[in-house]
Amino acid sequence: MVKSYFYYVLASFAEIAGCFSFWAWLRLKKSAWVIFPGLVSLVAFAYFLTKVESDFAGRSYAVYGSIYIAASFVWLWLVEAKVPDKWDSIGVGISLLGGAVILYGHR
Repeated sequence: MVKSYFYYVLASFAEIAGCFSFWAWLRLKKSAWVIFPGLVSLVAFAYFLTKVESDFAGRSYAVYGSIYIAASFVWLWLVEAKVPDKWDSIGVGISLLGGAVILYGHR
């Protein structure tokens, strides 16, 4: 499972970086050239997500969602220099708890 979390984290930052390249181009008025590394990053995102140990894609994507939420706030803090507030932290905790229930729930 540790290996899966490693790939979830890699996938989340690759997806965020890829999407942020479009945000930078369209919202921050950066050069259109910023989307090319973003496209590479989005391909890496898809690749990393296939490396997760899971029998079902849907369940894997659901757990990934909770990791993505946490990674988004790390991105907010480290890249955009905006410290998440207590409500952000509570929401992240709830989403990670939900992901753990999905991942470790008795089946």
